[in-house]
Amino acid sequence: MIAGAGGGLVASVATCPLDVIKTKLQAQRFRQGHESYEGVVGTFKTILKHDGIRGLYRGLGPTILGYLPTWAIYFAVYDGIKRHFGEKPLSEVEGVRHVYPAAQAKGYQPLAREHPWTLHILSAMTAGATSTLCTNPLWVIKTRFMTQPREEVRYKHTLDAALTIYRAEGWSAFFRGLLPSLLGITHVAVQFPLYERLKQIAARDRTEPLSPQQILGCSAVAKMTASIVTYPHEVVRTRLQTEKRPLSMSGLDGSDSGRRPRGGIIRTTKQIIKYEGWRALYRGLSVNLVRTVPNSAVTMLTYEMLVRYLNQRAGFT
Repeated sequence: MIAGAGGGLVASVATCPLDVIKTKLQAQRFRQGHESYEGVVGTFKTILKHDGIRGLYRGLGPTILGYLPTWAIYFAVYDGIKRHFGEKPLSEVEGVRHVYPAAQAKGYQPLAREHPWTLHILSAMTAGATSTLCTNPLWVIKTRFMTQPREEVRYKHTLDAALTIYRAEGWSAFFRGLLPSLLGITHVAVQFPLYERLKQIAARDRTEPLSPQQILGCSAVAKMTASIVTYPHEVVRTRLQTEKRPLSMSGLDGSDSGRRPRGGIIRTTKQIIKYEGWRALYRGLSVNLVRTVPNSAVTMLTYEMLVRYLNQRAGFT
C-alpha cells in the first residue's frame, strides 16, 4: 500500500498539467455557432491566459487525495489476490513444475496455476473495481475543478467543492460516471496482465532484478496499449461527471417541475456521435498518450523500487 500510494503521488504531481488539458478537451461539448473546438495548443494558451501557471494545476488537491487511496487499495488488492490464489507455501513448492519468473526482490513467483493470465486478469479487475468504488467521489470533484467555467464562483479547495456540489446536486452527484468508470476496468485488465507478461519476457535468462529502464519500457508499452483500446469510456465518464443536475431541476427537492432527462452511458454516447461524430470519443487521446508514458512509467517504477526496498528492509532476499 505504501509503494502504491507513493508511486501514484509522484506521478500525479508530475503529470497534472497534462491531465488538466486532457480533461478540458474531453469536456468540450458541441455548441451552435462554434466553428471548431480548441485543440491541445489552444487549450494550453487559454489556460495560461486566464489562469496562469496555477491553472495547469487546478484539481491537484483532489487528484492527490484520490491517487493515494486509489493506488494503495489497487496494489494491495492486486498483489493480495495474486498471493492468495497463486503462491504456494515453501513446503508445497517442490511438487510444482511450473515456476513463472517475476521482477521482484525474491526473484521468482511459484504459481500453482497452469494459466497465470487468468489470475492476473482476475486480480486486475477486482482491484480496479474496489478502488473505483471507494474513490469515485474524489474523481468527480477533480473533474469539476479542472473543467469549472471561469464565469462561475471558483471552488476554494476540495472540501469547499464537495460541500458546494452536495448542496446543489445531492449525494448522487458524487457517483456520477461510476458505471463507465467500472466499465473502464477493462483498461487495467489489459494493462496489468500485459505488463506482467512484458516483465516475464524481459526477465528471461536474468538472475538479477529488472533494471529501471526495462521497467519503464514495460509499463509504458502496457499503459499506451490499454489507453488506446479503452479510451472512449473516459470521454463518456467526463461528460457525465460534468453534467450538473441541480436538485431544483431533478425533482429531488420535492418539486415535479423543470425535470429533464437524465444522462446515461448509452444516451451520452449517442449524443456525442450524433452531434460531434465518432472522433469526439477520442478527443484528448493525443494528450492522454503523452501523459500515460511519464505517468505510468513513474508510477510503476516508483512502486517496483519501493517494493524492492521494503522487502529488503523486511529481511526478504
